[in-house]
Amino acid sequence: MTQDTLFLLTPGFKDTAYPGQEFYCWHCALIEGVLASFPSLGGDLKIERIAFARPREKVIQLAGEENQSLPLLVLKDGDRTSFETGTYQGRSLIADPHKILAALTERHGFPSPHP
Repeated sequence: MTQDTLFLLTPGFKDTAYPGQEFYCWHCALIEGVLASFPSLGGDLKIERIAFARPREKVIQLAGEENQSLPLLVLKDGDRTSFETGTYQGRSLIADPHKILAALTERHGFPSPHP
């Protein structure tokens, strides 16, 4: 993998556990908002929007079956960060939304949130 890959849930999904309702992932929406607010940044970041239903094959290929919860940032091959929450086949994974945002600041030049 030659670039960081950010996996987000596609908004407007249905969950069979809650018939007749439509949902979005608020963690993903937070990150989507930051991405949309700074469209000139993150050009070297691959963004994959994934359907809610499991198995999530694109995620499994890069992060393993046990790491399908989203949002998820998978760092390019060989890179590491202090924000890492796990690994899969030597790849650094970040599964916490706040740590993902921090990594976007550190690695892709996005501004920091105001304290």
